[in-house]
Amino acid sequence: MYSAMPFIENNEQYRILVIDDEKANRMVLSAMLSPDYTVLIAKSGPEGLKRVAMEKPDIILLDIVMPEMDGFEVLKRLKESGETKNIPVIIITCLNNEADEEKGLVLGAVDYIGKPFKDTIVKARVKNHIQIIHQIRAIERLGLIDGLTNIPNRRCFDERLYIEWRRSLREQRPITFMMLDMDNFKAYNDTYGHPQGDLLLRTAAAIFATAIQRSTDFAARLGGEEFGVLLPDTDQYGALRIAEKIRMAVETANVLTTEGSATEATVSIGVASLIPSQDMTLEAFVALADNNLYMAKKKGRNQVCS
Repeated sequence: MYSAMPFIENNEQYRILVIDDEKANRMVLSAMLSPDYTVLIAKSGPEGLKRVAMEKPDIILLDIVMPEMDGFEVLKRLKESGETKNIPVIIITCLNNEADEEKGLVLGAVDYIGKPFKDTIVKARVKNHIQIIHQIRAIERLGLIDGLTNIPNRRCFDERLYIEWRRSLREQRPITFMMLDMDNFKAYNDTYGHPQGDLLLRTAAAIFATAIQRSTDFAARLGGEEFGVLLPDTDQYGALRIAEKIRMAVETANVLTTEGSATEATVSIGVASLIPSQDMTLEAFVALADNNLYMAKKKGRNQVCS
């Protein structure tokens, strides 16, 4: 059921922008990555923002501790722009406390590399995210988008889930899978008609896609009124925060009919968050989210179970 997409062998088309005020760091990273990628350089936050706007790199390696404008501010501005918010940003820093790492991830960074740099780690982390970029572009080529909701479909989700599961297992990083199901959808269809039901699904899909912040996060329609949200590098605490945000957004959304009256709907969410182990299968991970979704339904719907 789960099989990975072929990974592109020629990486020359991919461009990596390094934003770091230290010349030695820029030289080290350039030496590590230039054999496989085109490496661009920026010496400060403002210069980095200008280069991003002009060059549109595929990945950004961003230092946090910089004069004039620190990396957190650069990251915030990148994620506020519609043109740059989907560019993956990997934080590079000598800061080694969980609060700084969490702040970067909350702002939308996809990964975190500590200093001093280790050649194998830097290359592996960059390649992981290049692989994700390649898959996203493959989605556009292969038509793996759900026609009704305009978000990825089940086949695309399975491919992405496989890649992220293997990465989390290899690096021993947390991963979260949410299974979401619109409550009482058959009754909604029977009451308002199938065209209105389709509108509700499109509205819900837009809410799910908007709720996720990082380029590595992923929302898809799994079939019918069932959806999936994948959150790499996300523990249970962070996952429950996002799940509750989604639940409330659906509950408070008013979906208008052709007559202009407002309809209401809710969603039940089952959450599975863990660090994969060798004795656990991907199928068991999916089943865990499915079981939690069943519990959310059983307990009365319109809630999150983990």
